[in-house]
Amino acid sequence: MLIDWFTVGAQALNFLILVWLMQRFLYKPILHAIDAREERIATELANADAKKAEARQERDEFRDKNEEMDRQRASLLSKATEEAQAERERLLDEARQAAAALRLTQQEALRNEQQNLHQALIRRTQQEVFAIARQTLTDLAGTSLEERLGEVFTRRLREMDDQAKADLAEALETTGKPALVRSAGDLPVEQRAAIQKALNETFSADIHLRFQTTPDLISGIELTANGQKVAWSIADYLASLEKGVDELLKKKINYKEGLT
Repeated sequence: MLIDWFTVGAQALNFLILVWLMQRFLYKPILHAIDAREERIATELANADAKKAEARQERDEFRDKNEEMDRQRASLLSKATEEAQAERERLLDEARQAAAALRLTQQEALRNEQQNLHQALIRRTQQEVFAIARQTLTDLAGTSLEERLGEVFTRRLREMDDQAKADLAEALETTGKPALVRSAGDLPVEQRAAIQKALNETFSADIHLRFQTTPDLISGIELTANGQKVAWSIADYLASLEKGVDELLKKKINYKEGLT
């Protein structure tokens, strides 16, 4: 069998041309397409990884923000609780202070009431005692209260102990003005003369006196000279009554304070 080399060469040439054409127009575009797709896939994978990392970062940031918000919320809640507690304590302190102030006001009012009642009782007692004493002395002895007071005071002057007498004598000698004799009511002339005589005889000297009526003096007579004083008053006999009134008023105040 004879080989047609021309035909074989032509077919080989055609094959080479076909290979070149396929390489040029088929394989290279396909390879380029495959490379492009692989590059695109790689790019998409890289983008996906980047987005995944970005999503992870955003998730972490979101978690951190949530945690920060939780901390801020807890801090704000704690601060609000503390402020509410502080405000509660402040209001309680104000209420306690107001209650204490009200209690002090009530106590002061009670003390004023006690003092006013005390003074009213003393004045009333004085008036009653003086009226009874005057009436009793007038009915029994025909002597006024002032006269009897003068007699008692004169006797007290004469019965002074040595120390009191020495102190009063020094005061009478050093004073540059008359000694003052005060009484709750006007002393009769006879009583003034009796007091003057008692002083002159007691101190063996002419004692200058000035008499003064002082209604506030509790039915008594007192002699003052240069800081020294000799006195007699019904107030001494009212002391026990005054003490009893004080105890009664204290019980009343304690009872009212117990109610408050």
